[in-house]
Amino acid sequence: MIRRRELLVGAGALSLAGLRGAPARAAAPEVVVGVLYAMSGPSAQVGVDARHAIETALDLINNDHDLDLPGAKGVGLAGMGGAKIRLVFADHQADPQKGRAEAERLITQDKVSALVGCYQSAVSATVSATAERYGVPFVCADSSSPSLHRKGLKFFFRPAAHDEMFSTAMFDFLDAQRKQGKKIDSVALFFEDTIYGVDSSTVQRKLAAERGYKLVADVKYKSNSPSLTAEVQQLKTANADVLLPTSYTTDAILLTKTMAELGYKPKSIIAQAAGFSEKVTYDAVGDKLQGVISRGSFSLDLAAKRPMVATVNNMYKARAGRDFNDNSSRQFMAMIVLADALDRAGSTDGQKIRAALAATDIPGTRTVMPWTKVAFGPDGQNTHADPVLLQWIGDKFVTVFPESAAVAPAKWPMNA
Repeated sequence: MIRRRELLVGAGALSLAGLRGAPARAAAPEVVVGVLYAMSGPSAQVGVDARHAIETALDLINNDHDLDLPGAKGVGLAGMGGAKIRLVFADHQADPQKGRAEAERLITQDKVSALVGCYQSAVSATVSATAERYGVPFVCADSSSPSLHRKGLKFFFRPAAHDEMFSTAMFDFLDAQRKQGKKIDSVALFFEDTIYGVDSSTVQRKLAAERGYKLVADVKYKSNSPSLTAEVQQLKTANADVLLPTSYTTDAILLTKTMAELGYKPKSIIAQAAGFSEKVTYDAVGDKLQGVISRGSFSLDLAAKRPMVATVNNMYKARAGRDFNDNSSRQFMAMIVLADALDRAGSTDGQKIRAALAATDIPGTRTVMPWTKVAFGPDGQNTHADPVLLQWIGDKFVTVFPESAAVAPAKWPMNA
C-alpha cells in the first residue's frame, strides 16, 4: 500500500467529504489540497523538502504575516470566509502508475479541491491526466518537461519555467561567453531515459544546431543505473567544451564520482538543475563540482534587493535546515499561487478554481522569484518565469546570469 501522510492545520476543522457533487459554498471551514511527492526511495529527500516548502507556504496562508505575498496578510482565505487549507500528502515513490493511483485516491476518497506536485515529470504526466479526467486543478510545481503543457489540458497550470525556457537561458549564456571571446565550439548531452531527460535532450539538441554548437556526444542512460562507466568513457573521449547533464540526484552523484574515478574533468558543466541543485549532491561530491553551473528558478542573491526573500527563506530554513533551492522555491510558489486562486474563486468547485487560476496575474515583486510575473497562457504555462544561472563557488551558489540578476561574473571555463 502506498504510504500517505495527512497534515491537519487548524483545530476543529471539518471534512469537505460531503461537498463533492453538492453546490459549492461561499465559505467553508477548510479546503483540502492533495500534495504528491516521493516520500520514500532515492528521491525521498526531494519529497521531504517539498513538504517543508509547502508547509511554509501554508503557514503564510493560514496565519497572519506582514509580508507582500499573496495570502500572507490576514488569517486564512478571505474570499472563503477565512477558510484554512488542509494538506493531504501522498507518496508516489517516483512511480508514474503509483502517482496515477494516488491522485485518483486523493480525489475520490479525500475529496481534494486541487492537487500540487510532483517533481518527476513522468509522474506529473499521469497525475495531470487523472486530474483532467476528474475536473480537478493540478498545479505542476517543479516538473519541467515541455510536453506537459502541450497536451491540451484545461486543468493543468505550471507557474515555473519549463526546460525549453531553461535551456534557452543556457545557450544565451554560451552565446554571451562567445561574444566575450571565449572558445566554445562543442557540447555533449548526457540525459536520463524518462520524459524529463528525453524532453530536455530534444530541446538542447535543437538549440545546439540552431546556435552553431557541434554536438560531439549524445549519451542517453538508464535512470538509477548502477554504473555509468561506459557512458562517462564516451563523454571523456568526446571532450566537449561544455557538458550538459540532465540527471536526478542519485545519478548526478554517481556521474560525478565516475568522472573522478576515470580522470575526466569536463572543461565546463551547465546542468539542467534537478540533482545538480540538491544539497545532498554537494554534501557528497561538492569538492568535485567547483565551478559547475546549474540553471535555476530561485536566487537567494535576490534578497539584497527584496528583503522579503530572506524572511521567507529563513522560515523555510527553520523547518528544513537548509536554504531554498531551485526545487523547494518552486514548490513554495506553487502553493502560494494555488491559494491565491482559491481565495479569488471563493469556492471549492473545480471549474471556479480553474477559472481563477487562468485569471492569475501576480507581479514578480510579490513572489520570492526573479520572475516578471505569474500569468498563465491558454495552455496553462507561465511564460514570465525568467530563469537564472547559478554557479557553485566555495560552498554556495552565486547568480552569474542574466546580467540583470548576476552578482558576479562566471568563472569560465570551470576547469581552466
